[in-house]
Amino acid sequence: MMKEIRAIVRPSRLLLLRDALRAIPNFPGVTLFKAEGFTAPAAVDKRTVKDELTDFTDKVMVCVLAEAEMVESIKNAIIDAAHTGQIGDGLVWVVDIESMQRIRDRQALN
Repeated sequence: MMKEIRAIVRPSRLLLLRDALRAIPNFPGVTLFKAEGFTAPAAVDKRTVKDELTDFTDKVMVCVLAEAEMVESIKNAIIDAAHTGQIGDGLVWVVDIESMQRIRDRQALN
């Protein structure tokens, strides 16, 4: 079964993330989307004027489509590369893919 692994990460972590993903045997590829977001106010103990003025911060959404047996290694690579230990490091989640078809040759992939 195919899965979609998505993550929101800091743009500054992309080079580390690229290297970590390329190191995974048979890594299928990645798509990136520019994104903006902010952390839930309840998650931030002490909000400052700077926090209020810079509410939306640049982020990158990472999207990987892969076989189910690759999910844990991909998730771990994303988490390891994106982790700084600070609020705003991001999220990673996995979604089932109901169907997928390559456009080039019309081949169904799951």
